[in-house]
Amino acid sequence: MGAVRPAVPVAPRPVVRPVAADDEPAGPPCPACGAPNGPERTFCRRCAAPLKPRPQAEALPWWRTRWPFARRRVRAGSGRLLRGSLLALVVVGVLVAGFLLVPAGRFVFEDVRDKLGGTAEIGPENVTASAVTPGHPADDAVDGLSNTYWGAPGTGASLTAAFDKPFRLVGVTVRPGVSAKPEKFRQGARPTRAELFITTEDGKTHEQTMKLSDKPGPQTVRMGISDVVSVRIVLREAAGEGDGRPIAVGEIAYFKRT
Repeated sequence: MGAVRPAVPVAPRPVVRPVAADDEPAGPPCPACGAPNGPERTFCRRCAAPLKPRPQAEALPWWRTRWPFARRRVRAGSGRLLRGSLLALVVVGVLVAGFLLVPAGRFVFEDVRDKLGGTAEIGPENVTASAVTPGHPADDAVDGLSNTYWGAPGTGASLTAAFDKPFRLVGVTVRPGVSAKPEKFRQGARPTRAELFITTEDGKTHEQTMKLSDKPGPQTVRMGISDVVSVRIVLREAAGEGDGRPIAVGEIAYFKRT
């Protein structure tokens, strides 16, 4: 009997078994992917995202983020006391700043109004002089005429203008000399420096120096004083004095804010 060749082994054919579908767990969906998860799970079965995130810490108040509180631990309940203390300090600071800055702010406000607003000449109710030379009374300084003048016997003489109602004085204009014509201007004595004493309704007096150029024509000094009731001009220096010539003040004009 001849040799028998061994048979070639045949691999068994695969058997397809039906796979049971996974039961969808009953639980809250994943906040990241939406897959349902069992209530006992901590992480998502699909994306591993945490299903129970830790609660976020409450945001710190602004003062806890500033030095020197940023790295300090504050005892429970002390935040309310600290906030109250800070609030009290802020209120005190505002009151102090208001007390110090309100007058300055009011001054700036009125100064801006002076520069932006209009002006108008205001005539005094009456004028008086401490001294005059014959023929040149105090009224000649406010009569609006260029060919008349108040004649002061010398330096130190003063002229006071009183007003019937308080007003905001923004400027005083002086025309020195006996005439506006240059050839006649130097024939008489004329003031070169004067002091203004401005009295307000509350009785306070404001002083201001006015330097006058030795030339004909109007010369103005600017100011901003409220509630003015009178202005006194005292002649301190003059040019061309001598031979009995009076110090001539041709015209004085006062301007208010409109």
